[in-house]
Amino acid sequence: MNDPSRLPMALSKANLDLQLGIANLVRNSGEHWLQFARHLVDEGIAESNTEVARLVQAGDWQKLATLPTETFWRQLQQHSGDSQEAASIAQSAQLEFARGLHEVLVAWQRATADAFAGAFADAQPPAQAGGNPWAPWLEAWQQALPAALSDYLGAISPAAPRGRK
Repeated sequence: MNDPSRLPMALSKANLDLQLGIANLVRNSGEHWLQFARHLVDEGIAESNTEVARLVQAGDWQKLATLPTETFWRQLQQHSGDSQEAASIAQSAQLEFARGLHEVLVAWQRATADAFAGAFADAQPPAQAGGNPWAPWLEAWQQALPAALSDYLGAISPAAPRGRK
């Protein structure tokens, strides 16, 4: 590039790509949760239809009287499994979002560094003649992003199961 006047456009493009990447991650995450909610609604409708069919098929009063108790225990077991599934889906969605965000930030970081390096490729500060003047700045970012991501992933990873006494 070697033209400092192109730097604002290159930085603007890098920032727009970052915003687009984050917007896509948020959209994908929303779609994921929408599919999960749709699955739960479909299961609820099927369950309701099954209960109505059981009520219609109950031939005597004694069988009809036992339906609420049977239904309660079956639904209790099913919904405890649903909450475990929801927690698992939430964790995987969060990990997927964090990984995607890391990739988007790294791409933005590279685009930004390339824009600065291209704009000032010929400019050499006297203290770093022959080297990249942006290397210390880029190194700090390259060290900070993976460390922040690993800290975040460590914080949301499931804890090791504890043994029972």
